[in-house]
Amino acid sequence: MPRVEFNQLLEAGAHFGHLKRKWNPNMAPYIYMEKNGIHIIDLHKTVVKIDEAAAAAKQIAKSGRKILFVATKKQAKDIVADIVSKANMPYVTERWSGGMLTNFPTIRKAVKKMTSIDKMLKESTYDNLSKREKLQIARQRAKLEKNLGSIADLTRLPAAVFVVDVMKEHIAVAEANKLGIPVFGIVDTNSDPEIVDFPVPANDDASKSISLILNAVIDSMIEGANERKLEKEKEGDNETPKPQARRTERKSSAKKSHAPVENENEE
Repeated sequence: MPRVEFNQLLEAGAHFGHLKRKWNPNMAPYIYMEKNGIHIIDLHKTVVKIDEAAAAAKQIAKSGRKILFVATKKQAKDIVADIVSKANMPYVTERWSGGMLTNFPTIRKAVKKMTSIDKMLKESTYDNLSKREKLQIARQRAKLEKNLGSIADLTRLPAAVFVVDVMKEHIAVAEANKLGIPVFGIVDTNSDPEIVDFPVPANDDASKSISLILNAVIDSMIEGANERKLEKEKEGDNETPKPQARRTERKSSAKKSHAPVENENEE
């Protein structure tokens, strides 16, 4: 059974594309028809592509790696922050900082700076600072939190990047492609599906459409993370010998160690 059904996508308005004159020819395989000058997306293909993306995302989560979600457009920011938080995945909903992937060490330094400020706020020396200095530190901390707070736990490059609007997040897509990082993306009729590894043809402006697709991907990632947890627990149970087995092992080893001594006394 597909994670998202045709009727759900239809109700969410996922089939509405852009004006015909704004289309990208590479989207031709995913376009069903044209109506009143607007391209209509083939939702049967969208269902298939959502399942493919969800399955791939699940395997990434099962391996213990992370996907970085990117959505800086107004209608997607809050949706991404709410849904992605369920799976404890990193996300960027404010301005994409150039080099966030290609210059990752510098981004990590900025995150460490934020951490050091937090430590300083707890120290007694902070109380001795002037009001002006405290205000400057507070502003710096707020700026770092706004831009990098949601990726504070991203200690290494993500296993993949998921973008809501391929056109708007073209810098993020370009950086991921340059580094060979797989890209998931919602592609509207004005986008190029060939620049992403897992394209999901759908309306990338409708909040219901975005929410439906993201929930399907995040739910699959939660499943993958839970399966990973269960497998680890099973491995732990198999590796730990039972107490009774330990006692039996000690008794048998004790008998073996005494056997030669008894033979020597008999002689």
